[in-house]
Amino acid sequence: MGDKPWIVSDELWARIEPLLPRWPERSPGPRPLDDRLCLQGILFVLYNDIR
Repeated sequence: MGDKPWIVSDELWARIEPLLPRWPERSPGPRPLDDRLCLQGILFVLYNDIR
């Protein structure tokens, strides 16, 4: 996996992405962040045991 196991590979992302709900085209508020980057942030926190 390398030295950064929180990085989501293209193969893994291809399996995860269909499970996530789609954002509506016109939603109020700021644009949402990229789902893949959010997942990588969550995995980083979990891997590094950040509280």
